Amino acid sequence: MTSLGPPPPGLELVTHLALPQLCGQLLYVGFQGETLPDPLIQAIEAGLRGGVVLFSRNCPGLEQTWRLCRAIASAAPTEMPLLIAVDEEGGRVSRMPAGVVKLPSMRRLGSTGDPARCYRAAALLARQLSAMGISCDFAPVLDVDASHDGSIIGDRSFSGDPHCAAQLALAFARGLEDHGIAPCGKHFPGHGGTELDSHYVLPRLDVSRSVLDARELVPFREAVAAKIPALMTAHVAYRAFVSELPATLNPQICRQLLRSEMGFAGVLFSDDLEMGAVNDRDGIEQNAVASIRAGCDGLLICSQQDLADRALEALVSAAEQEPEFSVLVERSAIRMLGMRRRFPPRPALSLTDLQQILGRDQNLAKALADTEID
Repeated sequence: MTSLGPPPPGLELVTHLALPQLCGQLLYVGFQGETLPDPLIQAIEAGLRGGVVLFSRNCPGLEQTWRLCRAIASAAPTEMPLLIAVDEEGGRVSRMPAGVVKLPSMRRLGSTGDPARCYRAAALLARQLSAMGISCDFAPVLDVDASHDGSIIGDRSFSGDPHCAAQLALAFARGLEDHGIAPCGKHFPGHGGTELDSHYVLPRLDVSRSVLDARELVPFREAVAAKIPALMTAHVAYRAFVSELPATLNPQICRQLLRSEMGFAGVLFSDDLEMGAVNDRDGIEQNAVASIRAGCDGLLICSQQDLADRALEALVSAAEQEPEFSVLVERSAIRMLGMRRRFPPRPALSLTDLQQILGRDQNLAKALADTEID
């Protein structure tokens, strides 16, 4: 096994947790409906979940979404604030209800090559997400749009030029981070050259390591150097690593390349383990354990609560049987709790405050759209 190096600071955050709670810190879950299901409330109160991922199905309106985020945040034990996350990239990937600023696609936002514009757009979005109660945005996309005609990423990427994509995406990340939202760059080590959708099948990127280094990895290396708080894996297999394993399950990619070679010290999320690219390969139990072995810290299970329960059981069982796996779980929990304490949910204190923040920002959003985005 590749050396993990010294544990990060904050070991005291997890020493008091029972093993199921320790493993629960690694689970980030979605749910159906517009209110928290009772079983999920109970799991959160018991410290068995690390966070919640919201989708459009959960967020029909401003007031309801704000109240939902407040309910999620208040259900968590005080010492273990939850991550409340959303995919709010702009363009075709947007989850928040009407009333929250809608950014254009990242390609369009970055079309002038101006990092300052990307920063201002992200700062505006972050203020509004924070007021709603969101604490993490699964953005920016760090993928390089290497195949304009057929890429599944397409306009979700800032650019087909690796250095331009890096500069614009990291400006966006700083805009989020400076205004209280944890950015999460994706999809490591690069999804922009693939034509298949990993929601359904496993894509394969058939390029050499030298091409990967010169193109896909450039924005991620720059993000690591800039100390981005979090990254997300790609459910993609890479010829450069002589393996049919998707990156999410591949220790050569997550642990050796990202942690050891590139020096990433932040949080690594898996992409959704319910997606076909991994779910069709093995069951949730095997994939949950394999993701942590590979080097992930947070496991996304974005729809079915029973799958999250099964994943938790599998993590606990593996940690009970294998001391080395228990160490991996502990170190991931330390990273996760450290980030969540740095970026706790901060919903507006009242609906009036929320409306004032969003109302004030609407003028800024219109000015930004009129003079910069369009």
